[in-house]
Amino acid sequence: MKFARRLDQVPPYLFAELERKIAEKQRAGIDVISLGIGDPDLPTPEPVVAALAEAARDPATHQYPSNRGSKEFREAAAGFYRRRFGVELDPATEVIPALGGKEAVGHVCLALLDPGDICLSPDPGYPPYTSGPLFAGAEIEYLPLEEQNGFLPDLDAIPGERAAGANVLFLNYPNNPTGATAELEQFSAAVELAQRHDLIVVHDSAYSEICFEGYQAPSFLEAPGAKDVGVEIFSLSKGWNMTGWRAAIMAGNAEVVERYRHLKTNLDSGMFEALQRAVIAALTEARTFPREMSAVYERRRDLVAAGLRAIGLEIDPPRATPYFWVRVPEGYTSAAFAELVLEQAAVVVAPGPSYGPSGEGFVRISLTVADDRLEEAVRRIESSLRAGILSP
Repeated sequence: MKFARRLDQVPPYLFAELERKIAEKQRAGIDVISLGIGDPDLPTPEPVVAALAEAARDPATHQYPSNRGSKEFREAAAGFYRRRFGVELDPATEVIPALGGKEAVGHVCLALLDPGDICLSPDPGYPPYTSGPLFAGAEIEYLPLEEQNGFLPDLDAIPGERAAGANVLFLNYPNNPTGATAELEQFSAAVELAQRHDLIVVHDSAYSEICFEGYQAPSFLEAPGAKDVGVEIFSLSKGWNMTGWRAAIMAGNAEVVERYRHLKTNLDSGMFEALQRAVIAALTEARTFPREMSAVYERRRDLVAAGLRAIGLEIDPPRATPYFWVRVPEGYTSAAFAELVLEQAAVVVAPGPSYGPSGEGFVRISLTVADDRLEEAVRRIESSLRAGILSP
């Protein structure tokens, strides 16, 4: 059989590989603790579940939905942005449902990139920031996120000819995998770059609602001129524990929103109307729920920070996201440390290079498991280190 060559351009998806390794260990009867996949362990808030159940019983939701989304959905999204960020959106032209943040990233690449175009993608970064452009036939220009720069891209360091030839810039703050945060000045710099080179900014806002110590992450759309040059993908996956629901919003530049809608009319049939009603409930009735989840993750963050420090690992506790970006002990590569932790401690962590070349020397640890399992995972790693099993 002959297959499309585009799949040969990207490695197996990181989390699919992690799931395979976990299943292999579990089949051998080993108790594996996975800190590699960021899938919330707690349930979706009850008002959201109730709204879905009620809507699913309404025959009016059983027909094809509009790719544009219901008027109520778009108004609820615009209302959320107004209350949360002070951003005014036109519900008729600047808001559209997306079937999850990951899907939105991949699909917006098909709407914005042609073969030979250049996409500016953060490194390390969420894998679809590179796979999406590659599937569209575009070239990748990596934007290294370096520790000394707070894991923020140095937009001035982009080679002039690459910036001039670029059509899309991906940003993601609070950041996966590093946990770094950005302020409006960084978003404003991205707007200026986009205006200078006529490129489109796509900000993936998957973690803005998981923040600690009173910090509130800004929206890219708060930056002056942001709607002139780009869009934001706002995902409900982490803030409302809705990873399996595939519920997100694309908001911002009306022309980009319309091109995305045009693409989607040819790829899918829109978001299930009952799910749209559930999203409305999340953004209204359950709008404060992410604060509860932030408190949970902050407690877990502090628990893990204490354990990692006791082990002797270098850490900088994040002020947002359910992730730690941890430098591996001296003498290890990311892959070697992750492999040994899996084999000797039955703990899964995600090796940094899975997120891009600049991830070498780091692993990502997720806080999306129960407190007692986090404690047990850190204890296992510590025991292995003390026993010399993991000595380089």
